[in-house]
Amino acid sequence: MEKLFNFINGNFVPPNSSKYMDVFEPATGQPYARVSDSNSADVETAYESAQNAFENWSGLSVEERAVYLIKIADGLESRLEEFSEYESRDTGKPISLAKSVDIPRAVSNFRFFAEYGQSYNFESELINSQSINKIRRSPLGVVACISPWNLPLYLFSWKIAPALIAGNTVVAKPSEITPYTAYKLGEICKDAGLPPGVLNIIHGQGNTAGDALVSHPKIKAISFTGGTATGKLIAEKTASSFKKLSLEMGGKNPAVIFANCDFDKMMGIVVRSSFSNQGQICLCSSRILVEESIYEKFKAEFVLRVSELNVGDPSKIETQFGALSSHGHFKKVLSYIEIAKQEGGNILTGGNAKKINGRCESGWFVEPTVIDGLDNSCRTNQEEIFGPLVTLQSFQSEEHAVQIANETEYGLSATIWTEEDEKANRVSSKIDAGVIWVNCWLVRDLRTPFGGMKQSGLGREGGDEALRFFTEPKNICTIR
Repeated sequence: MEKLFNFINGNFVPPNSSKYMDVFEPATGQPYARVSDSNSADVETAYESAQNAFENWSGLSVEERAVYLIKIADGLESRLEEFSEYESRDTGKPISLAKSVDIPRAVSNFRFFAEYGQSYNFESELINSQSINKIRRSPLGVVACISPWNLPLYLFSWKIAPALIAGNTVVAKPSEITPYTAYKLGEICKDAGLPPGVLNIIHGQGNTAGDALVSHPKIKAISFTGGTATGKLIAEKTASSFKKLSLEMGGKNPAVIFANCDFDKMMGIVVRSSFSNQGQICLCSSRILVEESIYEKFKAEFVLRVSELNVGDPSKIETQFGALSSHGHFKKVLSYIEIAKQEGGNILTGGNAKKINGRCESGWFVEPTVIDGLDNSCRTNQEEIFGPLVTLQSFQSEEHAVQIANETEYGLSATIWTEEDEKANRVSSKIDAGVIWVNCWLVRDLRTPFGGMKQSGLGREGGDEALRFFTEPKNICTIR
């Protein structure tokens, strides 16, 4: 099988340990490649490469750095079909989703920060009667970017692009579960002529390679997306070193549906917001809260539409719903379905592993599952499942809806469905979430702050927020 090497100092190199891990195709349950199982020695080599490249890279103008990011975006775009196939095979997501969302968004991330960085005010001046204050935002140095398995290249590029345009050099670690497009990004960087050492890609497990990255005494910042438990560990490990941290973590996102919504528009989008990427998006709606007067109507239509989703081979263009991304996650989701049953939940549709004939007969498929009859305080409604399982609850009033929405330790996102602007404004101001969509979902302006409240995050990404994170401000005061 193909071996996926680390990308260090502009070259593909085997891991120091000569150890590798199997990479599985979720749709078949079979390994198709072997990825480097890196250790602290590999991280140190990557760090030294990044440190050696930092002076020259940070010495370029923003416009010069932008040229490289645009070349990377162009390279990805020219290989969109190929990378979409890689992403679908690696994650189990439908090829149509990889082709329409994941790879185009990775292209957009590089292109956006290349352009946005050139308009960002890295230097500013404040003048008063006594002094002139010049404020410079300088790159930090070598930074680490750690991305999750669910949106591999999409979120990998979301971190790397702002770090690079701000003048930092990067050691990045993708998930060992879905490493292939990150591995192939090294080819794109070589073709774009990115100077050696500016971007280094290390593969490996979180408790070895990831721990070495987080614990490295000279890495200046950690940008992490993943589970809340891992985010807490990173915060604990880095507390004494005062590294800058950006942690985008879990969610238990409510969709709050009022009776005066546009029912047909809402229904189509809420099915998508619940089950896109098999529910494996941190922003997916996992708790559906519906005003009592339309609850039965909603339930009947929602269950019907979910039951009609085309579950199948992700490589087929007509497939709407693919496989879960790992065997461990497959078992986790099934275990939560059993927990929901024990808690008294009613399974309205789904609730089982799904058998797909042909090449996918051993794949990790779970039926899209809808459950009601559960109290909001139960484990099913409180713990992040991160899969194709959503619950339905009814509410009697606006205040009741807000109460249910906020009764969780998470606060990443929410959606609100109402045609009354004042109600939307009131409810959005009261819900504890970092991102709130009104009558839409996953509409993103990349200039806006992105991140969560409570256990869902620390810091923000996107636009100015990302460029502030990856720079350090210095004030130079001169007496007039």
